[in-house]
Amino acid sequence: MRILLTNDDGIHAPGLAVLEAIARTFSDDIWIVAPAEEQSGAGHSLTLGRPVRLRQFDERRFAVSGTPTDSVMMALRKVMPSPPDLILSGVNRGANLGDDVTYSGTVSAAIEGALAGIRSIALSQVYAKEGMGDAVPFAAAEAWGAKAIAPLLGLPFAPRTLVNVNFPAIPAGQVQGIRVVRQGFHDYARGSVFEGTDPRGYQYFWFGLHGIEHTPGHETDLEAIQDGYVSVTPLQLDLTHAASLAELAGRYGG
Repeated sequence: MRILLTNDDGIHAPGLAVLEAIARTFSDDIWIVAPAEEQSGAGHSLTLGRPVRLRQFDERRFAVSGTPTDSVMMALRKVMPSPPDLILSGVNRGANLGDDVTYSGTVSAAIEGALAGIRSIALSQVYAKEGMGDAVPFAAAEAWGAKAIAPLLGLPFAPRTLVNVNFPAIPAGQVQGIRVVRQGFHDYARGSVFEGTDPRGYQYFWFGLHGIEHTPGHETDLEAIQDGYVSVTPLQLDLTHAASLAELAGRYGG
């Protein structure tokens, strides 16, 4: 089985090393194509206004001067001799839960794989303390990563779908198990925007990740993580709100 690894934290991120160790429990045919630098929050963006550059570290390890989506596109179109059987994106430093998946470069790399018709899984390690940087503990992901991936390997994914996996911010031995759950939704009314002044006296703003309350619903990814479970959520790329189609068509005389 040929596996492509990517992420949004960059080619040297600790979570990518964790992901490689997990992937090697399934195969030795591992390819890594990841952003040269951190691209958190890049979403499903492409680099269009400047050239994308590729740096090779060894036979199957490459860095791309662009986004996670750029990395997957370069892997599939320029780097790999044939398409992979599986794309794994992560392990992200931080949660990708609820509607945060729309911002996530980690999930977006898996989206690009799904668009290419390749089984794709995004993996993220939740952490509880802000300001930890690279000191985020990946123990839950290390212990439960292969357990979360294995049942998905023989599963035929529906077209234009992917799977989003999150590991709770607790020691591996305290993880309660794995729950398959729907996507939850955050309450962003109290999200943080920090204001400051740079050394030249100009005002700046910095978006914060904390101070955002969430409202877990029954059997959502938010609730599963709070309860100490690994969350597994199937996502689809069709964002059409089907229930509104008939009413809108009527408004336009359709």
